[in-house]
Amino acid sequence: MTTNDLFSASSSAVSSPASSSIQLFFACTQYAAATVTAALRAGLFGSRADHRRILVVSDVSASPELGTPLDARPGCERLLPDFDEVRSWNDFIRPFHPAGWSPREQDAPLWQRAVREAWNLGDGPVEIACESIQANPSQAVATIFSESPIHIYADGLMSYGPTRSKLHPLIGSRVERLLHLDLVPGLEPLLLTEFGVAPEIIPTDVFVKVLAELADAADAADAAGTAGGSAGSTGGTGADGERPALLLGQYLSRLGILTPAEEEELHVEMVRGAVARGHRNVVFKPHPSAPDQWSRRLEGEAEQLGARLTVHAEPSLAEVLYQRLDPALVVACFSTALLTASAFYDLPVARVGTELLLERLSPYQNSNRVPVTIVDALLPPLDPEAATAHRPDERIAELVAAVGFAMQPQIYPELRPTAENYLAHHLDRRTWRYFKRRRLTALALPGAVPAQLAFIPRNATVRRVARRARSLKKATLG
Repeated sequence: MTTNDLFSASSSAVSSPASSSIQLFFACTQYAAATVTAALRAGLFGSRADHRRILVVSDVSASPELGTPLDARPGCERLLPDFDEVRSWNDFIRPFHPAGWSPREQDAPLWQRAVREAWNLGDGPVEIACESIQANPSQAVATIFSESPIHIYADGLMSYGPTRSKLHPLIGSRVERLLHLDLVPGLEPLLLTEFGVAPEIIPTDVFVKVLAELADAADAADAAGTAGGSAGSTGGTGADGERPALLLGQYLSRLGILTPAEEEELHVEMVRGAVARGHRNVVFKPHPSAPDQWSRRLEGEAEQLGARLTVHAEPSLAEVLYQRLDPALVVACFSTALLTASAFYDLPVARVGTELLLERLSPYQNSNRVPVTIVDALLPPLDPEAATAHRPDERIAELVAAVGFAMQPQIYPELRPTAENYLAHHLDRRTWRYFKRRRLTALALPGAVPAQLAFIPRNATVRRVARRARSLKKATLG
């Protein structure tokens, strides 16, 4: 949408009942759309008769114009009946990109007027339900509707971690609740607790039923393809009845965490580990943006090891494949899909590469740190011998709190006692991987210095001498 369009109204809009309030549901992925659909079906947003519900889809990929809109992707037709209409955020703000655009604060009233006119929202109250509030398009929408209550729904492990940057009070104070999936039973999200936001669980059984509908849609599409002479390729049970091992790629090199060569090697390690566990039927689901040559190398590696590897390149959810393939093992690095496999489908899972990522994540505040920590602490490694010795961390809540404080001490100062207690009593050879000595030193936390020198941070004289030395160093360099 250009500046000249700011005050133009949509002549084709259909008026809504005056008694209905407006609920805008923003979704960037099919997983997000399934999550918010489950919340609606569970009654977490009130009665449908009292609301006009609009699904607002957006594509935050690098080249959204080349992709298929979310509402046009296979399976989404099962979700759309829960909404009264669908709108495209990409279309509305074009030529701006939804991941990088947010209005200037002084322009927010103009944009709100434009949205209301274009989507025929009237002048009544509007509620917003969106994903990650620290990023766009959620930030942009919260800025535009500056008086609207906000419901955050979390579709992954990041909800258990801290808010990754200090949120403006005018936004944070409007968040009424955090809706999340119960991926780690017993563990409560840390996200947005600095604003007193209460977490609320989206019922697992309702969410799984929504995913089952997506799987049914995929089966129907395959059946239609077979009838038309072009069956889809999803792998599946081998000729000897063997259930496959499902490997999930994440494209971490795009995030700058690994190099492309390291990530390719990580996928090879997945194949080798699956075969070492006795699997000869392997399905690899690459990230949609990952290079094709990675899949080709894996096929060659599997063949050398006497296994058959099938690549599932269609952009379906991993959870859909769980229902269609019934895998004997699910392998990934730190994907949320590992926890849905384990907690929602009772499937065997294994992690690979988490130790490397814990070392590589930079800065320490990287928002992926808590997801990697949870997966590493709770799930067994792929290596068969190491998996036998693995025991889930029973202090996962304390660990996450300690890591969360170390990541964002200014946002969560009340977590310092918990972090100090955990580090003082449970920092050992295994748990050291979740922390950095330099970070602990900067925050004066236990483990910052060797035990024999632990008196130093508490010694006023030593601190005074250190400050004087730093001052002299600055003066000399100046």
